[in-house]
Amino acid sequence: MWKIEPPLENRKGTLYIGGANTVELAEKFGTPLYVTDEGRIRENARRLIRAFKPHYSNFKLKYAIKANNNLSILRIIRSEDTGADASCAEEIKLAKMAGFEAHDISYTGNYNSSSELKFATNSNVIINLDDAAILAKLLKFAVPETISFRINPGVGRGKYSGLVFGGGKTKFGISAEDAIEGYSAAKKAGIKRFGIHMMTGSCVMEVDYFSEITEKLVDIAAQVKREVGIKFDFFNIGGGFGISYQPGEEDLDINALGKQVAQTFKDGTKKYSLGEPELMIEPGRYIVGDSAILLARVHHIKHSAKTYVGTDVGMNTLLRPALYKAYHQIFIANRLNEKSKQRVNICGQICENTDMIAEDREMPEIREGDVLAILNAGAYGFAMSSQYNSRPRAAEVLVNRGYAEIIRERESVSDFIIRQRVPARLMK
Repeated sequence: MWKIEPPLENRKGTLYIGGANTVELAEKFGTPLYVTDEGRIRENARRLIRAFKPHYSNFKLKYAIKANNNLSILRIIRSEDTGADASCAEEIKLAKMAGFEAHDISYTGNYNSSSELKFATNSNVIINLDDAAILAKLLKFAVPETISFRINPGVGRGKYSGLVFGGGKTKFGISAEDAIEGYSAAKKAGIKRFGIHMMTGSCVMEVDYFSEITEKLVDIAAQVKREVGIKFDFFNIGGGFGISYQPGEEDLDINALGKQVAQTFKDGTKKYSLGEPELMIEPGRYIVGDSAILLARVHHIKHSAKTYVGTDVGMNTLLRPALYKAYHQIFIANRLNEKSKQRVNICGQICENTDMIAEDREMPEIREGDVLAILNAGAYGFAMSSQYNSRPRAAEVLVNRGYAEIIRERESVSDFIIRQRVPARLMK
């Protein structure tokens, strides 16, 4: 029998999430189906705030919209006294639609277009630039009151190589030398308020790493202050807080992390006389990752060189396994109490051999018609899904204390063609 942990429950061999029966959800709403537990999102956001704020009161949690952009989920997170981190103009629009105030929205794009920069300035959000040279493009539209630059502190870490965003081989951020140039130009342009930002990796599970990179960012800020003569109103150390995907993996000790980062930050700002600037974090995965599961229906099992379990969830619905070889634990939702006794490849219906959700996975005997629950699907699940092979994207359901509500309808073929235009000459 597998170990079931909150927000999941094992009720007589059937998987429940947020008090709702997953097998019944699959029957009612169909599959593939993303199911999100509202209570878990709130619990995760509150846990983060409790980990940091008691140790540094001038603290703000901002949610990285790219992890999961569903408006219902954004509204839940916004109600927990959070801000938002937007990676593009569309996410700025979504944040405002969800009720986030402009002053609580940070825009961190990269390789920005002029139209994106113009939109960001007109939106009055906090603009965080990925390159000092982009400032000149921004100043063509307006002189913002506040500007921030994304720093590459020279180090990076992540669960997979594709999740490392700092160091010498990444496309993100600027060096301390370029930062001095950027902040000097910003000061000369008449910008009054300044922040500094970094984002070095994703799904990092080592507590000490976050205090190490915080120290590096404070050191760079002190260098900028010394050379340029400005003060920093806020520091944003990014996100990257990992969650446990594999059985037996220890959870990140977020309380120890918050306390350690806050102490490092206080020591550094005191050392360099940087005052008491606001400390921000911008996690996505940590807030929504373990709040959702993805339900799949088993349609066919093929016995050949290996046993292939074919489901209606493929790389079009959940890309992470194909993209990173990422691991997601999988349960048979309708038969939780059976023991593992076979090795199978669990795949989707996409015309790619990389369309594998799990390879050589030890599972109980799987039967046609079974409902599989793919865990930790709340971050970068639907957000990275596609219509490849002309397959509609999944529906999304929100559960809260046993009550289920649809928060995104399943697509149909009309969604493929709604914006297509066939020239009249081809209609003959």
